[in-house]
Amino acid sequence: MSAATGPIGEVVLAEPRGFCAGVDRAIEIVERALKRFGAPIYVRHEIVHNTYVVNDLKAKGAIFIEDLDEVPAGATLVFSAHGVSKAVRSEAAQRGFQVFDATCPLVTKVHVEVAKLAKEGYEFVMIGHKGHPEVEGTMGQLSKGIYLVEEVADVARVAPRGDKLAVVTQTTLSVDDAAEILAAVKARFPRVREPKKQDICYATQNRQDAVKVLAPAVDVVVVVGSPTSSNSNRLRELAGRLGTPAYMVDSADDLQSAWFERLDRGARVGLTAGASAPDILVQQVIARLRELGAVSVRHMSGVSEDVHFPLPRGLGDRSMSEVAASRS
Repeated sequence: MSAATGPIGEVVLAEPRGFCAGVDRAIEIVERALKRFGAPIYVRHEIVHNTYVVNDLKAKGAIFIEDLDEVPAGATLVFSAHGVSKAVRSEAAQRGFQVFDATCPLVTKVHVEVAKLAKEGYEFVMIGHKGHPEVEGTMGQLSKGIYLVEEVADVARVAPRGDKLAVVTQTTLSVDDAAEILAAVKARFPRVREPKKQDICYATQNRQDAVKVLAPAVDVVVVVGSPTSSNSNRLRELAGRLGTPAYMVDSADDLQSAWFERLDRGARVGLTAGASAPDILVQQVIARLRELGAVSVRHMSGVSEDVHFPLPRGLGDRSMSEVAASRS
């Protein structure tokens, strides 16, 4: 494209974008625990992978830890949205902490499926990213018989002991990448048992589908999300794979004017956000894009999400009007 001779013409907002029901629930669990029991509230791992959210909760009195040795006796502990292994759950119970589980119900569904099929003698192939807390939590539901596959080449190294094999998936993967790996698993193990419904969550699917519509219609894509956010990284990768330059920002301060300088006059900037990124960050990015010359903002049409997950017992639940207000 030729060098810019004028402002960005339009910012196009993907729909849906930003917070999903699981993230919304996890943050509210910490906030309600703080109000009910007072600070500090201990949280194992970042409640969700977003710098702004974590810093905001720290300011309110949340303390984020990785090792339960850091939690004093009698404290209130929250498990992050990513879920935890059986060993962590057992240790927390033995230490007598008051525990509130903010594990996303869609991750819990995977844990339940693993436990159920393991009792039936199944081993598992898990498609996911090594070191991600969700993967550690899911693999930690079993002491053996679960094999991590990160890419197609890993499938050849899977060596199950028996002939009963099932596949589970990290919920925040690229839909297309997961499908490619699953095809390789099925080619090598034709009798592998698949989930009745795919493990990749509705919000991950919806945000990726929205980027598939957004990316070809704009000149550059900006994804709001923290570097540790798996689903945000997948959005950036997907836009790039579709041939549109794509960048990820943790905040508006990360925007670089150089990204837009070579765009034609009236260029369109696509904007989306990962499932753990709050809308305030999107609004701040829009404000910064206006400072860089954006003339207008347009919302894409897309899937409307109205999923709501109940809060754990002991923290109460929101009315539907509160849910609607929190999403406005």
